[in-house]
Amino acid sequence: MSGYVRLEDLGGALGELPERPRVVVGGNASTPWSLLRRFDDVVDRYVLHLLNAHPGVPDREGVLLETSFVGAGVRRSPRLAYVPARLSLVPLLFTSTLPPDVVLVRTSAPYDGKVSLGPEVNILPAAIEAVRAGGGQVVAQVDPAVPYVYGDGELALEVFDVLVEASDPLGTPAPTPSDDVTALIADRVAARICDGATLQLGIGAVPDAVLAGLRDRTRLRVWSEMVSDGILALERRGCLDAQRPLTASFLLGSEELYRWAHLNPRLRLLRTETVNDPGLIARNPRMVSVNTALQVDLYGQVNASRVHGRIHSGFGGQTDFVVGALHAEGGQALIALRSWHPRADVSTIVPMIEEPVTSFQASAVVTEQGVAALFGHTQEAQARHLVDRAAHPDVRDELEEEGRALGLFR
Repeated sequence: MSGYVRLEDLGGALGELPERPRVVVGGNASTPWSLLRRFDDVVDRYVLHLLNAHPGVPDREGVLLETSFVGAGVRRSPRLAYVPARLSLVPLLFTSTLPPDVVLVRTSAPYDGKVSLGPEVNILPAAIEAVRAGGGQVVAQVDPAVPYVYGDGELALEVFDVLVEASDPLGTPAPTPSDDVTALIADRVAARICDGATLQLGIGAVPDAVLAGLRDRTRLRVWSEMVSDGILALERRGCLDAQRPLTASFLLGSEELYRWAHLNPRLRLLRTETVNDPGLIARNPRMVSVNTALQVDLYGQVNASRVHGRIHSGFGGQTDFVVGALHAEGGQALIALRSWHPRADVSTIVPMIEEPVTSFQASAVVTEQGVAALFGHTQEAQARHLVDRAAHPDVRDELEEEGRALGLFR
């Protein structure tokens, strides 16, 4: 039976834990910071599992940082344990190799006998079900700052073993500055999106610019891992299909976005097994998946996960949405990136990726140079399109030579 305790009394409320418990925690915008920090004070050794960890998570001796999607808060930690998994399959880990002992979440204040997980549903329902089946504990930070969002994150109070009251600011990403290159890439992507399309875009300068470029479209639908302020702008402009709910798994954006989400009947946040299921993605008409990458090679292989052999992020939902979009009627999976990496000062179009591949066989690769069509073309034509239409002019001769050495060009 759930019961409220003071945050400072959390240690006694937790009772006996395994020697090194696995703790699943909400990530992205809705990390329960006060609860997590208090847990870290009273538990010496544990495994901390969360997606897209932001700076500030406990990172010390005794804490193993476990994740299938690496965030900036743990990217350089020597205690990082990366578990490769498509996002749609992460929930299966909780009933197989990674059973949780404790789940820490952040919820809204009670409303009509329930609370909501607010802007972060994602893998949390699966973690809660697994920990309850295994006899573990579910602990909630009840926070008035969290919006009540409809969907799979609505839970009865009886689900929780311990409740604490505390309030923290919701995560709001820093603005992503745009420039002429970003705008040109976004224009090329937006030109491929028609009225009535279904959208999946992540966060970042290019997705934000793409969404801004769709303001003259109508009847757009949303089936996406994430809803951002760009989607909110389209909603307010009347570009979205008013007869269809906006379906996602989490929100990440401004305080205005979270206020809009509160008790909004248009919005449904569902568990990641549903939103990222390629079979369900494929049911959406004219599904357009827009993802970015670190590298694309002449075989159409994409690296969006690693830099110089070191894990940078993970599969995330890119593999799920590339497959789902390709199978959708009129669907397309687009990889959008700069042709030249400004910080590393290297081409993002390379002869052959040396890192583990994140995904492959997108519909097209879009850079500021142009659009390279991939799907449905021979490997020679794919490589030719990437060199001539996507690569930076300074490396085209080199790519041509490397392509011949690889046997891609006759």
